[in-house]
Amino acid sequence: MPFIRIDALHADSERLEALGRAVHEAMIATIGIPVDDRFQVLTSHDGSRSTLRHDPSFLGIDHDDMVFVAITLRGGRTPEQKKALYRRIADLAHQYAGVEPRNVLITLTENEPLDWSFGNGVAQYAEQEPVR
Repeated sequence: MPFIRIDALHADSERLEALGRAVHEAMIATIGIPVDDRFQVLTSHDGSRSTLRHDPSFLGIDHDDMVFVAITLRGGRTPEQKKALYRRIADLAHQYAGVEPRNVLITLTENEPLDWSFGNGVAQYAEQEPVR
């Protein structure tokens, strides 16, 4: 059960939906999450005040239309799976939402089954071993 946060500059609802679809489809294809396992928070920022900040040339990459993708999921994926996920997200974000791959920043945070509650104040994964 991955939990996804996508933050993008100047994104309308159509673009946000396209980014959410890109990330979800990439996760299905590369790390095998179930099709109905979708939990996302999609947020657009106008670029003013303190909404989103980034270095426009970090690591020598020209960043101008940033999209931040933060994925929290249970641990256990291989380095190859993670690299494939990053590539597929960047490719689909470009295909579906017109975001240049250079502008897609992705972070993964892994955790354990006990770190999830799906409601009612219960740690459902602590009671059983779910599918990743």
